[in-house]
Amino acid sequence: MSAPEIAPPDDDDRATAQQSDEGRSEPTPSGTAPPPVAGDRALTPPTDALSHEQKHLARARAALRAMRQDTESLNISDVATNWVNAAVLARDIDARVASLADLPGSPLFFGRIDFLHGYADIGDRFYIGRRHVHDTDGDPLVVDWRAPVSRPFYSASKTDPMDVSMRRRFGYTNGDLSAYEDEHLTDPSESAHSSALLQAEIERPRVGPMRDIVATIQPEQDTIVRTDVDDTVCVQGAPGTGKTAVGLHRVAYLLYAHRKRLARTGTLVVGPNDSFLHYIAQVLPSLGESEVRQATVDELTHHALLTSGGKLKGTESAASAKLKGDARMAEVLRRAVYSGVRKPEEPLVVSRGIRRWRIPVEELSRFVDELLERGFHYNAGREALPLRVGHAILTRVEKTGETADSTMERTVTRNVAVKAFVNSCWPAVDPAKLVLRLLSEPAFLAEHADGIFTAEEQKEILWETPGRGVRSAKWSGVDAVLVDEATSLVARSASVGHLVLDEAQDLSAMEYRALGRRCATGTATILGDLAQGTTPWATTSWEEAMRHLGKPGAVVEELTDGFRVPREVIAYASRLLPQIAPTLKEATSIRDAAGRFAVRERSADELDAAVVEACREALAHEGTVGLIASDDRIPALTTALRAAGLTHLAPGEDTSPQTRLTLAPAPLTKGLEYDYVVLDEPAAVVAAEPDPSTGLRRLYVALTRAVSGLTVVHSAPLPEALR
Repeated sequence: MSAPEIAPPDDDDRATAQQSDEGRSEPTPSGTAPPPVAGDRALTPPTDALSHEQKHLARARAALRAMRQDTESLNISDVATNWVNAAVLARDIDARVASLADLPGSPLFFGRIDFLHGYADIGDRFYIGRRHVHDTDGDPLVVDWRAPVSRPFYSASKTDPMDVSMRRRFGYTNGDLSAYEDEHLTDPSESAHSSALLQAEIERPRVGPMRDIVATIQPEQDTIVRTDVDDTVCVQGAPGTGKTAVGLHRVAYLLYAHRKRLARTGTLVVGPNDSFLHYIAQVLPSLGESEVRQATVDELTHHALLTSGGKLKGTESAASAKLKGDARMAEVLRRAVYSGVRKPEEPLVVSRGIRRWRIPVEELSRFVDELLERGFHYNAGREALPLRVGHAILTRVEKTGETADSTMERTVTRNVAVKAFVNSCWPAVDPAKLVLRLLSEPAFLAEHADGIFTAEEQKEILWETPGRGVRSAKWSGVDAVLVDEATSLVARSASVGHLVLDEAQDLSAMEYRALGRRCATGTATILGDLAQGTTPWATTSWEEAMRHLGKPGAVVEELTDGFRVPREVIAYASRLLPQIAPTLKEATSIRDAAGRFAVRERSADELDAAVVEACREALAHEGTVGLIASDDRIPALTTALRAAGLTHLAPGEDTSPQTRLTLAPAPLTKGLEYDYVVLDEPAAVVAAEPDPSTGLRRLYVALTRAVSGLTVVHSAPLPEALR
């Protein structure tokens, strides 16, 4: 095997490790509790092997501290040539110091792989962890999970061992290495089996923000994570399949493999709301990546309007919002933006000194036509037009034998007559004012929507009360997306090297276009679930969505193996799939634990008390509890919880061992998870949406937020599929 660019453990360590492995079959010392088992394999190793692994962990932690201290002690006073370079270098060093933190609750390594043949001069054993750690000689004590040599830890199997003789997973208790579990991939006497440590990590109670999944990434997930940086991937993932984590870990992998490229172009993670971003905020820093920008869809698409002085204070009907989010609006806006471009009606005369230069109408018209045909952004065309005029005059001057240069050409572009010509033929456009006219003036909309929207659709698009100005108009969120589109027609949008978009199924075509512009020169990872679309314009086809995004060649991957939602819960929720997403495969759960599951019917008078009791029962177990209800039920439940003395949080607030209950309106739970979910009155969740299909998808989302248990409490009849 060819050697990767990493060094081996030293010979003494290798000898000690081999001796420990030979003692693998020793019995557990007397006087200790019997170890947990997976099949017929003990998780807790003999004391000598466990001691060896603990010593290696201690050595790795000491080496990480030394790496951090070495970085902190760097003296850059005589390195940088100016204060700008010094500031950049200091920032890079600070980021490096932060990435070398030994984070509590994040063990330095979680696995080990032993190769059959090894690598020349560097050994056959590698510890896999969240970051690279080396000793003073540069030899690796821990290999980054993203390194090529680490891939077999995730992908090797009994059928394809990838030259791995043994894979070892480690278990930790309060940060201390307390157990391990081995798989002998080339031993024919050992059959394939599930991992008890893997199950334990997946089912570990959730408290606080989302955790990384580097210790539990599955082969199909790892394939997506390591997809090439030049490829856009769309992940259709059922609840609990880890699609959000896959997207975040792909960012971490790409930053490892293509750091210089992405440092130059930037990376961006986009989520549906602030609560969601708060929930996932610690995943990338825990993997050593702290420079990735995070934003909501609204933050990006509303920026152009807000900077123009507009305020979001309007509401939108579902019918109007659906039309404004339709991809047809892009052509209406394009027509409107370029509607001011006019052919010249008279020649242009430019005076320079005692000479006057005349450009005929036909030549000026040709300039305008050529710029329109080339498809420039509006402002780029407006800037190019005077340059064409300047070049035409420069050519005329040269033909007379006079001396001419580029300075003269630039001077001509600033000529009063030239400026007047440009303003008359290619006038400036204010995107917000343009959209204001479209939404306020029936004749202006009719002119540019002719043949695109019917007269009835145009009436739906128009505001009931015409806006008098950008600042005074009652803009809605979907109106802001139109302003963003118009702004991009006027001037090119900035593009990042890679964009991750989560909960993408809820976006309109116009929102896809807006986000596609943010990665026009880069690639994207799109994450979503068609069954969880809860907007009137929800995505029904990923292929169509990728066309709107500007990535028609994107590969669509489907994840159906669930790791989060218990078997009984996902089976119960999947009864809704034939109605809400008949083309999708039913999700399955690989978890051994079926989870706690109950459906309780009570009278309307008993409903609040029954919900409070279900919350008490859930809080008796370890982990977070989410009480999910329709918006109109939140006030009553708030009162009931306070009367019962149960303190609770709002979505997005950090849970703690003292406060583990969150009262969550159903629309804000997408992308979140709780160890236990108490679902109040499913019929009310369905009824709160504008149509039954959207309501059932909202219910599907609420049902699948549970990690360990679900209790449904209702008084009204359940949807037929759930009865």
